[in-house]
Amino acid sequence: MKQTESFKRIIQLLMSGVGVAFQVLMFSYFYFNYFFVWIKEIMTYYEKGHALILSMYAFLLFSFSGIYGGLRIGYMKNSELIFSQIISTFVTNVVAYAVVCLMCRRPVSATEFLEMMLCQAVIGFAWILLVSLLYKKIFPPRQLLLIHGDRPTASIIHKLESRKDKYEVKSTINIREGEEKVCKEALYGYDAVVIWDIPSKERNNILKFCYGHGVRVYIMPKISDVILSGAEMLHVFDTPILLTREYSLRMEQRFVKRLVDLVLSIVLILITSPIMLITAIVIKLYDRGPVIYKQVRCTKDAREFKILKFRSMRVDAERDGVARLAKAKDDRITPIGKFIRKCRIDELPQLINIFKGDMSFIGPRPERPEIIRQYLETMPEFAFRMKVKAGLAGYAQVYGKYNTTPYDKLKLDLCYIEKYSIWMDLKLMLLTFKVLFWPDSTEGVAEGQITALKEAISEKKNSEETDD
Repeated sequence: MKQTESFKRIIQLLMSGVGVAFQVLMFSYFYFNYFFVWIKEIMTYYEKGHALILSMYAFLLFSFSGIYGGLRIGYMKNSELIFSQIISTFVTNVVAYAVVCLMCRRPVSATEFLEMMLCQAVIGFAWILLVSLLYKKIFPPRQLLLIHGDRPTASIIHKLESRKDKYEVKSTINIREGEEKVCKEALYGYDAVVIWDIPSKERNNILKFCYGHGVRVYIMPKISDVILSGAEMLHVFDTPILLTREYSLRMEQRFVKRLVDLVLSIVLILITSPIMLITAIVIKLYDRGPVIYKQVRCTKDAREFKILKFRSMRVDAERDGVARLAKAKDDRITPIGKFIRKCRIDELPQLINIFKGDMSFIGPRPERPEIIRQYLETMPEFAFRMKVKAGLAGYAQVYGKYNTTPYDKLKLDLCYIEKYSIWMDLKLMLLTFKVLFWPDSTEGVAEGQITALKEAISEKKNSEETDD
């Protein structure tokens, strides 16, 4: 098994490396035929200068591809892999264009850069389809054993079956059949086991058994697991101690985070002001209603504030006074609202909230007080996500979807809180750029999933029996 995984990792690195090399070769062609021709009119440098430029481009492309997931062959779906590679190449080329303009001391033609990006997109598309096909031939889907409790397995099986190229559930076994039988079954030729919703005692025993016998394990974490994932290891005595702190962000982290929020919000308000002005005019002309939609939300320590958005729904969208999330194909959304939601233009006024200090760029999305009260009745841990300031975007928005269940969103938000770093904020800012253009992230709540609460209640009731 270890040899197979090492071989798989080598193949992934080779495939990713060759893909990046093709993109760099395309840049080299345009560089020597166009960009350097412009540059040498202003300045002169020799072979080492060329090597430095090409090396910097390769480094940036590799770095952005790693951040956006363009190198994750065999992990992402083909469509997302292609999209990630296009985003990575686009961001790298924007930086390269800025560098060329600085070296030429003037704005240069963007036509050649656009041509290069088109060629790179075609090469990337063809390369990813080819290597994905080869990867599937060499490494078929993992054969999984699903170990579960009394909770229905339909939801987890559905998630795993959505990636048939990566996983295949060959068998399931209930923990009620006994630990001995489950452990014996885990050794019966599966590539990995999935531990779903079993009690902590049995889960720990099975996990240690699999670890000792070299069996790969996928575990759906409980909230306590997520909290422990951010714990600090102390070596005060001759035994390790895990420390979970009573506060989330240290003083210096809060200072830097606020400074970044303040500077970026001012810059982006200035840059996007023409877009906001045009949007405001169009909304006003459409139905003569208010341009800005104000709604009470909660931020750190449940403090209430009024979030600002461009209005995307009819004026009477909630005339019954009931708070609800937008559904898929919601008829309350105006035609203009559909467009500004799709492009995320409706969120731009929240830059003012960030400037005022009500929100941060990155953090758990602020929720409405009445919906929070509903969640807290069945999911008291929902209050944990208010240990930090609410954000324009966050971990749950990058790694989840609009209709991800509240219980899963809570665990994603706790991952951010417990593992917080300045670098994580910067990474999530970059990843948010990708999410803006990825359709799954704006998918509405399914019919019958009012405020996504029904599923949250069901999840919480079932998890209470198996959580610590």
